[in-house]
Amino acid sequence: MRDNKSAPTIFISAGEASGDLHGAHLVKSLRVLAPQARLFGMGGRQMAEAGVELIAHISDMAVVGLTEVASHLKAILSTMRRVRREIRRRRPDLVILIDYPDFHLPLARYAKRAGLKVMYYISPQVWAWRKGRIRSIRKWVDHMVVILPFEETLYRSAGVKCTFVGHPLLDLVRPDGTQEEAKDTLNLKGAFPVIALLPGSREKEVERLLPIMLEASGRLKQHYPTASFVIPCAETLNQSKVEEMTRPYKEDLTLVPGRLIYHVLAASDFAIVASGTATLESALMGVPMCIVYRLSRLTYLIGRLVVRVRNIGLVNIIAEKNLVPELIQGKCTPAGISETVKTILDDPAKVREIREGLKTIRERLGRGGAAKKAAALALEMIGHGNI
Repeated sequence: MRDNKSAPTIFISAGEASGDLHGAHLVKSLRVLAPQARLFGMGGRQMAEAGVELIAHISDMAVVGLTEVASHLKAILSTMRRVRREIRRRRPDLVILIDYPDFHLPLARYAKRAGLKVMYYISPQVWAWRKGRIRSIRKWVDHMVVILPFEETLYRSAGVKCTFVGHPLLDLVRPDGTQEEAKDTLNLKGAFPVIALLPGSREKEVERLLPIMLEASGRLKQHYPTASFVIPCAETLNQSKVEEMTRPYKEDLTLVPGRLIYHVLAASDFAIVASGTATLESALMGVPMCIVYRLSRLTYLIGRLVVRVRNIGLVNIIAEKNLVPELIQGKCTPAGISETVKTILDDPAKVREIREGLKTIRERLGRGGAAKKAAALALEMIGHGNI
C-alpha cells in the first residue's frame, strides 16, 4: 500500500454500456477530489474519455443469459486473465467494481485474496434472484455502495457494510428544452407520435428484440400515418448490423448515436424499451412506455425457477405496482406490442395517469449527487479523503 501522501492508483471496471456511463461520472468525481489519481480498468468510450486507461473493453463483455455467456466464454475468460494479470502487476490501492456480478464477484474474490480493498458500486439484483450472493459479497467486498433505496437495509441486515448514495441517473437525465425543440434537433418536426425503440446495448438482446420492435413499428405506422420511430444505437453494438436490420423501415425510422438518447426521449411520445437501465431513463424523462424482453428458452425457464419478484421492470419494482405494461417472452410479439402502444396512446387519460406515476420514480431514487458521494467513499476507504 502506498503512503497517504502519494497519488492513489485505482482499478475501476464496468462490463456494459450503463456501467460505462456510471463509471465515467464516478471517475470525473474522483478526478475532482484526487486530481493526481491513476486510474486503469475495463470500460468503454465514456470511461476512456473520463481518463481511465483501458486494459479491456466492454464490447468483449456485453452478453446476457446463460446460453449467450456460454458462446462468449473464451473471450470472457481471456479478459478475466488479462484483468487479473494487470491487477497483480500494478497492485492498486482500491478496486472498484460496477454491477456485472458474474464477472465482478469472482474478480472481487481474486482482489480480496490478493490483499486489496474492494468497493462495489451498483449492486447485483440480489433482491430479485440469487440472494445467496450476499454471503460472497460479505466475504469479498469491503463496502457496497447502492443506488436503490431498499438495498441498504437488505445488505446491512446481512452484515455487509453498505451506503445508499441515490441513483446516478438523477444527475444525468433531465429534459433539455421542449419536445418540439428536441424534434427539430432530430429532424422530426411534424411527426406524431414519435416512438423511441430502445432494444438494449447487448448484441444478442438486440438481435432478439429489434426485429420484433421493427415489425411492431410497421403495424403502428398503419394506425398512425404520421408516426416516426427513433433508435439510439449503443456504442457496444455493431452499427452496420443495426443499419442492415433497420434498412427496410428506413423511410419512417431514424437511427442516431446512443449518446443522443436523452434527445430521443425528450422528442418521444412513447417508448418501447428493453428491460434494463433504459426503463429508468425513460421514466425520469416522463415518457410513457412498455417494457419488453425475450431470453433464450433455456435461460427463461431457469429464470422462472429462481426469480423472486413479480415484475422485471425497474420502473414497476420501484413504483411497487404495475405502472407500465411488461411484455415478456411469449407476450413480446409485434401484435402484442403494437396493441399495447395503441391502447395507451389512444387514451389521453391513460397517458396522463402514467406520466403522473412516473413522477414518483424520481422522488424515490434519492436527492442526486450519487457519483460524488461514491467517489468520496472510495477515497475514504484508502485514506485519501483530503487530497
